[in-house]
Amino acid sequence: MTTAKTVIIEEFGGPEKLKIVDREVGEPGPGQIRIRHKAIGLNFIEVYQRTGLYPLDLPASMGMEASGIVEAVGEGVTHLKVGDRAAYTSMPPGAYCEARVMPAAQVCPLPEAISFEEGAAMMLKGLTTHYLFRRTTPIEKGDWVLFHAAAGGVGLIACQWARAEGINLIGTAGSDEKCALARENGAVETINYRTEDFAKRVREITGGRGVKVVMDGVGKDTFEGSLDSLEEFGMMISFGNASGAVPPFNIGLLGPKGSLKITRPTLYTHIGNHERCQQMAKELFEMVTSGKVKMHIEQTFPLEQVADAHRALEGRKTTGSTVITL
Repeated sequence: MTTAKTVIIEEFGGPEKLKIVDREVGEPGPGQIRIRHKAIGLNFIEVYQRTGLYPLDLPASMGMEASGIVEAVGEGVTHLKVGDRAAYTSMPPGAYCEARVMPAAQVCPLPEAISFEEGAAMMLKGLTTHYLFRRTTPIEKGDWVLFHAAAGGVGLIACQWARAEGINLIGTAGSDEKCALARENGAVETINYRTEDFAKRVREITGGRGVKVVMDGVGKDTFEGSLDSLEEFGMMISFGNASGAVPPFNIGLLGPKGSLKITRPTLYTHIGNHERCQQMAKELFEMVTSGKVKMHIEQTFPLEQVADAHRALEGRKTTGSTVITL
């Protein structure tokens, strides 16, 4: 039995709570695989878990996505074999490690044309983008969409996805440089939310009408403005809390604001079904291998510097995707 360096938390708090320990890695049981990681993706959900906003049972392993080589396959697993390149985003957490045994259902064969770093960076963020555009509410060519944090990991994928499908994406970001990056990746308009009232600007861009859909992963700071950016019968997709949790609000406000709709989806509901997960991953991989979506890996950290990676992410000092290398 081998050991693998693994990142855990024993109590909630800041990045200093991330500890690296050696853990034994055994053989996979029925429906499981053992994977040796080549790269690990970093995501804001892991900040929420570390701080306790999304509480885990402690002590807890950390990490939601990674890529690597399948080392062993348990009974009943038919879509993967030893030696396969693979990538995943999956519950329960545990991707911040050199190797692990885990359920196989949400582990996906990774095409040769996609690097391990790209595979690690794309699963959570790319599959999130997939469900936002294809599985949450109908969005057609020519529709207007507002996307917050458009220069972030999900945002840059969303800008490219919208461009590929002919959707008019308005992106918000916190600096002129980040706005420029969003435009380079396909946003048709951008708004610096630090210098402009984004809801007012959205109305100007859309001739007073508003957008059909808002995709909001920021949360508390953008929630009210997001509702005010929607056209009649528009859909608000709240999918994250980068600025903190949205406080309770009066649902009755949705009526006078234009009979609005609101939803709070999670990726792990969408990929909970094996067949659906594999199909979503296949469509995501096609978007990348076709060149319609390129992964922007702007920061890399070794596993030993995972706390520094969290500090950079939480401090809004990153653009695109961040990958932990092994």
